[in-house]
Amino acid sequence: MNSRHVDPRLLRGFVAVAEELHFSRAAARLYVAQQALSRDVRRLEQALDATLFLRTTRAVELTPEGERLLPHAREVLRAHEELAAAFAGPPRPLLVDVNTDGPGTGRRVLERARELAPGLELMARFESGLTHAAAEIAAGRLDVSFGYLHGLDATLRARLDHLPVRHEPLAVLLPEGHPLAAYDEVPLDALAGETVYAGAGNPRTLEWTGLARELFAGRGIALAPPAPVAVGKEEFRRVMAKTRNPVLATVGFLDMPGTVKRPLTDPVPLSPLSMVWRRGLTHPGLDALVRAARELQGAHHWLEVPPGGLLPAALTSGPGGG
Repeated sequence: MNSRHVDPRLLRGFVAVAEELHFSRAAARLYVAQQALSRDVRRLEQALDATLFLRTTRAVELTPEGERLLPHAREVLRAHEELAAAFAGPPRPLLVDVNTDGPGTGRRVLERARELAPGLELMARFESGLTHAAAEIAAGRLDVSFGYLHGLDATLRARLDHLPVRHEPLAVLLPEGHPLAAYDEVPLDALAGETVYAGAGNPRTLEWTGLARELFAGRGIALAPPAPVAVGKEEFRRVMAKTRNPVLATVGFLDMPGTVKRPLTDPVPLSPLSMVWRRGLTHPGLDALVRAARELQGAHHWLEVPPGGLLPAALTSGPGGG
């Protein structure tokens, strides 16, 4: 085979294996049989007269030749997709998880992206937690989500791209009549002795529970035990009314009947929010979302750490954190 006439399908298979470092996962991502994918990789290696992967029974690794090919293969596929898009109909809807059906950073980015690209269909979804949403993204059932990346499974995280969007201040949601509801702002240490709900037991929100566990450690704040997973505003309100536990939230969390929301201070705990999508995804809606996020970051200084701001240790412990 002449290397000047490489089928883009072979490059697509190579990139999938290079990003997954696992043939069966790459085959599932491309909706092809693993045997067919292996055959395509061998055909590409023959065309280029190069060994692109080191394969053992335990692992798949890129060779130096594979590392050299990867950026060029991505560039060729991007150009191929742009060419196809130029002569195709409207792009498919982009499915964007904004976590909850209410105000918040993800919703603000989505709404601005819709303004920037009014001809595109950006469809909101409400998956409630990045742990679940990330798996849906990797499986191709969702396109974009927002959340705290740290704590995600490393293999899953390697299949995602992300853009830091905001260091989002945290708040506490309190039942009406709670002693701390009289405060305009609640000092973090005032929660000592309280049992605060942060999604424990919800498999969709493991990253949020992990963030709370780190924040509460050494402060005398207990993590509330698992409660029934409530879907929707009314169910959440009902379960909260039963437990009467304060709830860890962000300042942009939706207002709930029978509760008051108070920002946390002294220090101001921050949730590092990223926009997350499947590695290799190309879509004009994703471009609009990235533009919107960067525009809002600049206008509102979302990535600045305020005086007294407290980031998770994972982001302040040097290389490897975050």
